[in-house]
Amino acid sequence: MDGPAEMLAADVASNALGITPVELRDGYAKLTMPVTDLMINGHGIAHGGYVFLLADTAFACACNKPGAVTVAATAEIDFILPVHTGDLLEAEAVERTLFGRSGIYDITVRRGAEIVAEFRGRSRTLKS
Repeated sequence: MDGPAEMLAADVASNALGITPVELRDGYAKLTMPVTDLMINGHGIAHGGYVFLLADTAFACACNKPGAVTVAATAEIDFILPVHTGDLLEAEAVERTLFGRSGIYDITVRRGAEIVAEFRGRSRTLKS
């Protein structure tokens, strides 16, 4: 793989949702996603799966480096505030540590200054 920008450009699911890179660098990613009417659940708020998908995409961008394929081993999310149609979400992913072929990443999802979710992902780089 060439790197996170190329991986994101080929990500059909993320592109279909309007996920856009703001900043991509080794061990770090910042992406945005607009919340649309199609993302709303039966409670009138955004389905948590979409918030998870944004955070997971930022995680993937932060943990993938040129020349390697890195995937999620595990991930968990805490939903803090509800999200609504018209919100612009920003996910910021930060590498916390690498050990062997594994890593730990924290991703914060914000709506402006408000934190709406916290995500932690554990990565695994596949053998070539």
